[in-house]
Parts: sequence; C-alpha cells; structure tokens
Amino acid sequence: MALAGVRVIELAGLAPAPFCGMILADFGAKVIRVDRTKMATAIDTQSRGKQSVAINLKSTEGVTLLRKLCVQSDVVLEPYRKGVMEKLGLGPKELLKENPRLVYARLTGYGQTGTYATTAGHDINYLAMSGLLSRLGRSGEKPYAPLNLLADFAGGGLTCALGIVVALLERTKSGKGQIIDASMVEGAAYVGSFVWKSRRLGLWDGPKGENMLDSGAPFYDTYQTSDGKYMAVGAIEPQFYKQLLKGLELDAGKLPDQMSFSGWPELRQIFTERFASKTQVEWSRIFDGTDACVTPVLSFDQVSSHPHNKQRASFIKDFNGEESPRPSPVLSRTPAEPCLASDPVIGEHTVEVLQEYGFTSAEINQMLAAGVVVCNAVKAKL
Repeated sequence: MALAGVRVIELAGLAPAPFCGMILADFGAKVIRVDRTKMATAIDTQSRGKQSVAINLKSTEGVTLLRKLCVQSDVVLEPYRKGVMEKLGLGPKELLKENPRLVYARLTGYGQTGTYATTAGHDINYLAMSGLLSRLGRSGEKPYAPLNLLADFAGGGLTCALGIVVALLERTKSGKGQIIDASMVEGAAYVGSFVWKSRRLGLWDGPKGENMLDSGAPFYDTYQTSDGKYMAVGAIEPQFYKQLLKGLELDAGKLPDQMSFSGWPELRQIFTERFASKTQVEWSRIFDGTDACVTPVLSFDQVSSHPHNKQRASFIKDFNGEESPRPSPVLSRTPAEPCLASDPVIGEHTVEVLQEYGFTSAEINQMLAAGVVVCNAVKAKL
C-alpha cells in the first residue's frame, strides 16, 4: 500500500486523532496506539488496523519508553491540549533533536498559539469559531451543527492526515521532519473555502437558510415521500431542473420561474405535495437514469444494498459483521486494504511492538513486572 513502511505513534484520544490514525493505517502505515495502562476498555471506535501498546505514563520509565518509541518512528500523532507533552519532556523540539526526520503532528481545537490555545472545546465550538456555523441552519431557526463532522473529522482528522502525508512527501527531498500545527477551527474554515470565496458571486447574500445551497431554494432540498422516507433534490442548472419537472409531471409554464426568489415558497409547496404522492422506491424508479439530480436519502441500513454502492463495493464488513465505509479515495495501483480483524484491546500488542522496536525479552519482562507496560494479548485471544 501507499504508506507501507511508515511507522506512526498515535497517542490515544477522541474522535479526530483516531480518525487520522485510521486513515494512515488504511493506506498501509503501521499505526501504534499508545494507551494508558489504567484504561479498562478502548474508546477508540476508529482503531481499524492499529496495534495497541499500554504504557504507564505516570512513571519515569513509561515516559522514557514512549520517548524511545517516538524517536524510532516516522510520525507522532498527538491530540492533547498545548503543553501536555512538554510537561512529559516529549514535546516536538525535544524529540526532533533526537530524530530530525520525525513528523510531529499536533491536532487540537484551537491550535498551538492564540488566546484559546489551552481552552477546552468540541466540534460545535470550533465550527462556531470558524464562521461556518453562522451559515448552517434553516431560515428563522438557530444555527445547526451537522453532527460533529465538519470540525472534528473534515477540518480535524482528515486535514491532519493530509498534513502528515505532505510532510512525509517533503521529507523525501529535504531529509527533514517538521511540526504540524493542525487546528480544527482553521481546518473547518479551510474546508469552507468555497463559502468564503464565493460570497462575491452573490450565492450567500440572503440571511441563513434563504440562499441557493442552504435549503433556501426549493430545487435544492429534501422532500418527504408517501412512506415517510425522503428524496434529495439538487436540480440547480436549467437542464437538470427541466428533468426534475418532467419527472414530477409539472408544466414549467404554469409555475413561477426557477430563479424567482418570490416564487420559491409556492414552488416548495408544489414540490412538497408532489413528492408526498409516491413512495421513495417509486420516485427512485422515475428519476434513476436521468439528470434530474434526484436521489433517495438512504439510511445506514439501505446504503450498502443500493445498486450503485453495491457495484462499487463502497461499504465493507469486518469479521464481526459490522459495516463501515470503504477507505476513500481509490488508488489504481496501491489501493487501501483495510484490516477486517477485530479492533485491538488495550495493550494487545505490547510485547509484539516492543520486540519490533528492538527490546529484548528480558527488558520486556522487567517492564511488565514493574507495571511500566501492560499486555492483554492472552485476553484478546479468548
């Protein structure tokens, strides 16, 4: 795979960093998650393909061990607030002195500088600070955060993975690593670059929820079907809008003009009533194969069985039968090959990883006896 041979130390955290680590693992990197020894169960649901080492970081020996793992790796992925790693003596400046080729990725909400650098927050806070949240939601309603997708995962984990891959690529020319300061506020804002840079086109002149792409336009919205499901409509261009009206059996001459803002409420009412007259399956049959830009809103239970997704094998099942999306994008020569084995339990690979990093059996046994590390390999096999 594309990242084969890259060793990553991922310090256990929540949501964004584990997603970043999973991306790297899916594309071939050896990702070693460093867990705390006192944790009973892993809270990382994105640990596909990773290994787990449990280290007691409250002990001097544990910190020393982590240092050795970090400086012998290509990437360190750190999700803590500013200053945590420095208190352990494991900040990027210290580690890069020992390994100048190290790529040290710091994934935080507000970044490593600024007045909020040490402040707690979550996706909704970062999204608010990015400016994007002010544009999300229907007209007359309060701003609405779409799950925790935009800041945590798009602006956080995915953007951080891009930074790591770019730094690894640059290292092939310079021979040097570097520090990645991945801020979820800035990452979310960057993901929203189109919104920022298209303001001059007049796409966002109206209040929230009253513009073409934010549920203001009746031809860019969702509609309930007679069986309580939904269809998504994105018929913006005139030729696509014409196909939409044809499928709905509506006469354009008897309707308000598509781009007449004053006519949008009437159009929305007509579309609402028409979509409510048939089931989702019936509308899918009508619009499939057309350029009306109308698709069913698929549930998690439906998505893998849809003919298009099924043909592309867009969703995979692990050995436990749990379904999830296939890694994306698809590479022609070195595609991702996601691990389908069960997620690792805390400390499952402690001995195996330490051996790979050059520790002897005697040294490992000594660390196990002293509680510096914990191994749950036997438990994992039961």
